[in-house]
Amino acid sequence: MKKRTCLSSLLVVFALTLAACGGAPASPPGDDEIKPASEIVVYNWLDYVAPEIYTLFEQEYGIKVIEENFFSNEELLAKLQGGAAGYAVIIPSDYTVGIMVAEGMLAKLNRINIPNLVNLSDQFKNVPYDPGNVYCAPYQWGMTGIGYIEGEVDPPTSWATLFEPDPNSPAYGRMTLLDDARESFAAALVYLGYNVNTTDEGQLQEARDLLIKAKAGLAGFDSETYDDLMISGENLIAHGWNGEFLVARDENEAIVYVTPKEGGVVFVDNMCIPASATPEEKLAAEMFINFVLRPDIGAKLSEYIYYASPNKAAEQYLDPEFLADPIIYPPVEVMAKLQYLEPVGEAESLYQRLWDEVKSAP
Repeated sequence: MKKRTCLSSLLVVFALTLAACGGAPASPPGDDEIKPASEIVVYNWLDYVAPEIYTLFEQEYGIKVIEENFFSNEELLAKLQGGAAGYAVIIPSDYTVGIMVAEGMLAKLNRINIPNLVNLSDQFKNVPYDPGNVYCAPYQWGMTGIGYIEGEVDPPTSWATLFEPDPNSPAYGRMTLLDDARESFAAALVYLGYNVNTTDEGQLQEARDLLIKAKAGLAGFDSETYDDLMISGENLIAHGWNGEFLVARDENEAIVYVTPKEGGVVFVDNMCIPASATPEEKLAAEMFINFVLRPDIGAKLSEYIYYASPNKAAEQYLDPEFLADPIIYPPVEVMAKLQYLEPVGEAESLYQRLWDEVKSAP
């Protein structure tokens, strides 16, 4: 992308050139002496951004972006609850945002610095875990289901493929479930006919037992390399995120993603600012969030990582085939079978205890 002409690191210039730049942030009222940090750290999922977005942001605003990675919401949450600081932007999923808001871990967004929030689709402007986008801006959204290697195994139509493993199947011992407590429990709960946010201990114990039973047919629990293992053909079936399988399909066209007949999880990942961020980091973070919400940048992001954009204005830059892909933008009948993960309050410790029992079982 050609570097834009309205470049400056001075906030007063941002304010004067707002109209010309199409959504550049203005200086916060009363904060004229605050300058954005020259460097920010983004705590993101692995391979969850088009790398050139960081480069373009640095070219435009002179702010360097360093990325660190996590592999589950629980890992992100535990690290920040443990006092980790220095992050300007984090990318938690919906239910994790709810937990972090309740615990006072997030800073409120200064909307003056993020005028591109208006680009969001209406459904993402008043999400239940953050009504009115007070703390976060939606980043991408997607689904969790099953990926498989076409031609190597029968197409899985049910979670039974993982939870009732067939020892005679070529996939036996070559399947994975996500190494993520809430996601794997959700898959088991959906299969059992329960709500993915249940706090009923009896239902959760049933799900625990089902997950332990599934281990006989698994190569393991994996949130980091399951897509690579399917690309290579080492594994044949995996529980995972739709965008990951679509990216993997670029390298192995036999990879197919399906939503099991029982349903699955739908998620929204978000750009948020930790309460521990300094004023300079927070301002730079808001500038970054605003940049990502620009229509052309939002489109660049989605087309690189194959997830649906919450940015309505970005659709004009997205290929019609991308917008029509039912694995990226699922039809109504599929959406009706998907559930959002939500905070479960004190039951979080119950989930974790039962997950520990799953992981430690032979």
